[in-house]
Amino acid sequence: MIKNILFDFDGVIIDSMPLKTEGFRRIFSDFDPEAVQKILDYNNLNGGLSRYVKIRYFFEEILSAPIEEDEVLRYADKFSAMMKQELTNKELLVDEVINFLKNNHEKYRLHIVSGADEKELQYLCKELGVDSYFLSIHGSPTHKNDLVKQLLTEHNYDPSETILIGDSINDHEAAEVNAIGFYGYNNPDLKALTSNYLNHIDDLPL
Repeated sequence: MIKNILFDFDGVIIDSMPLKTEGFRRIFSDFDPEAVQKILDYNNLNGGLSRYVKIRYFFEEILSAPIEEDEVLRYADKFSAMMKQELTNKELLVDEVINFLKNNHEKYRLHIVSGADEKELQYLCKELGVDSYFLSIHGSPTHKNDLVKQLLTEHNYDPSETILIGDSINDHEAAEVNAIGFYGYNNPDLKALTSNYLNHIDDLPL
């Protein structure tokens, strides 16, 4: 029986991926367009990873250039400032998921585990009026695999009663390494990884 539901944020609760893709394009606008396209492709394939990981990947793997931690933070702050401005638009919320949260937040224990920056995430959830649906809201720089592990331990949740709903392979991995159920959503490519794919959030077998 499902008692605990963990939600990814970007691509599940809010349709933010196009804006985040544009955000990476803008913070790296001074670099070679071909290199920038590679980080955009990487971002689209790895929606669940934090911006810190993606910024490091851009420099270390795509550009083969070292980057200091303070420089990573400078790019991350630039990205965060853009997102705080753009993502408070309630029209970006996924209506069917918001209705699900309204109808079920008192029946199940709901949490957010996201690759988005935690402080920014908590700010956005408050501004968007969805924070009250969740017992807790967690994000980066802690890796999602560890966020899920910590949450299970802190709340003493039974993994067999816990699921994660996400739209990326990183969400699938976080569920798998923590032995909880996974349901793919809003990304048909996930059908290759799991038979638990939701075409509509209300397809969840509760």
